[in-house]
Amino acid sequence: MRASRRHIEYHRTERIGWLRAAVLGANDGILSTASLLVGVAAAQASHATLLTTGVAGLVAGAMSMAAGEYVSVYSQADTEEADLARERAELAADPAAETRELTGIYVGRGLDHDLAAQVAEQLMKHDALGAHARDELGISEVHRARPVQAALSSAASFAAGAAMPLLVVVLAPAAGLIYSLFATSLVFLAALGAIAAQAGGANALVGAWRLTFWGALAMAVTAGVGALFGTAV
Repeated sequence: MRASRRHIEYHRTERIGWLRAAVLGANDGILSTASLLVGVAAAQASHATLLTTGVAGLVAGAMSMAAGEYVSVYSQADTEEADLARERAELAADPAAETRELTGIYVGRGLDHDLAAQVAEQLMKHDALGAHARDELGISEVHRARPVQAALSSAASFAAGAAMPLLVVVLAPAAGLIYSLFATSLVFLAALGAIAAQAGGANALVGAWRLTFWGALAMAVTAGVGALFGTAV
């Protein structure tokens, strides 16, 4: 007889933790740095000032993203741990009631009562806390909060994104620098949107258009503010 083969599947939801943080960081890195540079350039700043502003924006933004992601995701992790601790206490105090609760969940999902009770009993014997975490609280290993991973992903992706418009300032001629920044940053954002959408299984064109539209709007507003204050000075 042919040996049975294990059916292995790969799901995009496994990427949610790092993909969200990476896309957010890269998008913020490109958009905030490009907008900052466009605004400063519109105020007639010197090339040296633009470089200093870009580097400062990259460093400050990467650290801010790391700290923000760590704190926010850690709050989620704290909430999950508090719910799990409460569930442990309830399992220790009244396992029969917890089994009935699990049975009710499976009945609500379409199983008949006898089968639901059998499934609940088997899962309670195998991993009671895991069953309640997954089916009652909606906490799974794939979606667990990972503060350090989110912080590092956001910081690294922000720095990579911010480096793109900063590189344009280094390489592009001073004449028409604003237009170079604007055009190349839109290309960067479109590419990021398409790649992120494809990685998540969505439409690449929609993802590219989404980031391009908001990026163009943000840079246009910032350029207007920079030109206004540059003229006022």
